[in-house]
Amino acid sequence: MIRTLLALPELELRCQWLRFELERLPRDVAAVLLNALCEQSERGSPSGREAMIPVALCIVALGDCELTDELRIQAQRDTLLSLDRLLRRGPAPEASELGRDDVRVPDYGQGRELTLGERRSLARRPSRRAFERLLADPHPLVVRQLLTNPLLTEDDVVKIAARRPARPEVMRELAASVRWLKSARVRLALVHNPGSPEAVAVPLLALCARQELASLLDSPDVPLVLRATALELLERMPPLRSTGHDSTVQ
Repeated sequence: MIRTLLALPELELRCQWLRFELERLPRDVAAVLLNALCEQSERGSPSGREAMIPVALCIVALGDCELTDELRIQAQRDTLLSLDRLLRRGPAPEASELGRDDVRVPDYGQGRELTLGERRSLARRPSRRAFERLLADPHPLVVRQLLTNPLLTEDDVVKIAARRPARPEVMRELAASVRWLKSARVRLALVHNPGSPEAVAVPLLALCARQELASLLDSPDVPLVLRATALELLERMPPLRSTGHDSTVQ
């Protein structure tokens, strides 16, 4: 699986091939293969770490679906711990904890609230004139259109990923964009946003570097399931070695 993934020239192709394979293979076979790949990545294997990128992005794009549910059940049944970390979910939130989303449409300066179609049209235009308002728009279809705009920058996407309170639908639109999820800054903003769905944030932990995982442990508003998974991944990482000496640095 690693050899085939790394032989494909583009990340999008790697994600597409992997999704096809996961849907085609028997679930027990797919689970064992994914777990082995996750283990190599956790041990710091360069090829494993590189192959882990399309794996994590594919799992994020799939979200909560029958395939990921079945793989999670298989991982728990067969004690595939690395795969379980990739697919882990916390307890369902209480109804009182869900709260209400901020669904206010930004003021686009037209003296009235623009329709969804008008806002999507603005997001398509080759102009940054309305970008600041578009970045704050709560509708996922507006964000989907904006993510394809050639004038959009990485800084813009980081703002969307870091926006609080987060709208899960917007986070999922962003997570479905391989173009932007290639960016470590965007991934880290999603992981640090407490409003990101677990189906988005948890798999992305597998791509975090040591310092990024440690920063999550220091963040007071990171959900418990992310904190626990980040700690396990840190403990699984190979120890650092000091430069010029053979002694191990913990």
